[in-house]
Amino acid sequence: MNNRAWYSNFAKSIARTSGRPKTFMLAAAVIVVWLVTGPLFGFSDTWQLVINTGTTIVTFLMVFLIQNTQNRDSEALQIKIDELIRATKGAHLALLDLEELEQDELDAFRQRYEALAAAARKALEQGHQDTGSPEA
Repeated sequence: MNNRAWYSNFAKSIARTSGRPKTFMLAAAVIVVWLVTGPLFGFSDTWQLVINTGTTIVTFLMVFLIQNTQNRDSEALQIKIDELIRATKGAHLALLDLEELEQDELDAFRQRYEALAAAARKALEQGHQDTGSPEA
């Protein structure tokens, strides 16, 4: 198994596990144990440093795992949307892969669709339907 596949499988597994109630309860239990041991260690700087360091490390690593999961999910969703556009008769194929465009190009598409939406709302107010292809 190559490094990418290993990391992807690892990230998926950790993301799935970290979102479970049992994992939350384990994290809460660690905090409770840390709090209970406070008097035992005299609420020392070392006692505080243990929780601060532990939570910082976990947070730092989780950011990368969560980002990996988000990127993968977002890419899969975009591919599915692209396929729906491609398979829909009368759909504008120029809308495929919009996430790769520059912001000014996206703004131009958004303005066009905002105008179409405004025209459809106006048509609804006048008792017309807002279904079908606006170009027809």
